[in-house]
Amino acid sequence: MMKKKNHFNTITSREMQALEINSEYYGISLLQLMENAGSAVAKEIAHRFPKEKVVIFCGLGGNGGDGFVAARHLLALGFKVSVIIVGKSKWIKHKSTLKNWISLQNFRKDLEIKEFLDSSDTLEVDSKIVVDALLGTGSKGKLRQPIRKIVEFVNSLDAKKVSIDIPTGIDSDSGEVLGDAVKANLTITFHKIKQGLLNAREYCGEVIVHKIGLPNQIEKFAGPGDIFLVKDYRSSSSHKGDFGRLLVIGGSRVYSGAPALVSLSALRTGIDLVYTASPEKTSFANSALSPNLITIKLKGKHVNLNNFEKLISYIKNVDAIIIGPGLGLHKETIELIELCINEIEKKAKPLLLDADGINAFSTFKRPLKNPVIFTPHAEEFKRLSGINLPEKIEDRVKEVRKLASELNAVIL
Repeated sequence: MMKKKNHFNTITSREMQALEINSEYYGISLLQLMENAGSAVAKEIAHRFPKEKVVIFCGLGGNGGDGFVAARHLLALGFKVSVIIVGKSKWIKHKSTLKNWISLQNFRKDLEIKEFLDSSDTLEVDSKIVVDALLGTGSKGKLRQPIRKIVEFVNSLDAKKVSIDIPTGIDSDSGEVLGDAVKANLTITFHKIKQGLLNAREYCGEVIVHKIGLPNQIEKFAGPGDIFLVKDYRSSSSHKGDFGRLLVIGGSRVYSGAPALVSLSALRTGIDLVYTASPEKTSFANSALSPNLITIKLKGKHVNLNNFEKLISYIKNVDAIIIGPGLGLHKETIELIELCINEIEKKAKPLLLDADGINAFSTFKRPLKNPVIFTPHAEEFKRLSGINLPEKIEDRVKEVRKLASELNAVIL
């Protein structure tokens, strides 16, 4: 049975999705993860129950794909298997699920496959073991027909009920019951326990966590899944500014393009408003690069103390700040950057320090209380830490982690 809540290292549905995206980036395919998940379900059932008939209710998404794999493995383990797919197989869009559905067709002589299309259809199940592979962790909103009828039917059966990953009808993050939910005797979840399982104990029965081939190390490295985590969905009623306001402070007579490239990249990721603060001549040059750039023209040939009040007015109204690209290291610039960082820290705004922003910070470095990211190359890291990075990647990682801990920051 489940232990106390604080004994578990939980994961949200979006974090799990991000992890799956990153796993593909690092060479572990979703098809392989699905194979491992379905195999784990089959082995757990074989370990607990006699070799009787197993009925598996499958949806059309990834959870259903886990069910298809489990069906194949249970068949190989000597079980009689019946698969009931809720919906038409031609509606399957999930690539890995579709591949496993196609694979399952090769065994039609040995297992029973039915389609359940409408809530008015009748169901008959003669089995003491029923597997719920209808909806997984991505399910949100109230259950619709015919899924809801299947849930009601499964709950009415005098059978052991096994849910894959999470009982259908339970929100995997909150534990909210989405209208109705499968009341499982056993829930087999993957990689880490989902918070919703802890909040909906009466629907989960016993909870088992199975590893599916995702090393813990994969959570320590960035990938495209991390972009997924910070990406917001845009509604039709959203307004400019709802998806972030960013201030970029940088640029000098020599390096005029750096802050513009950063700002354009930020816009490309989906930020609504990006303000680029640079010396006047640099700002005019950047304005000509793109009509999307909002340039703040700072007085002087370099970023200096005379611009402090102007920058503070923007710092107050943005969601995050980037300091450093093309900034230069004039004495006044360093003094201004220290004042700006102090204000950013007071307001607890997220801050990213790049290039000369790192070099400037190195002259007065200290742990900051606000969220901070550093993006140093080897020489900038040396200025920040006072040491040369070792040659071996393992030793580099160790030194980077050490400095990140000392500065209470993220180092990329």
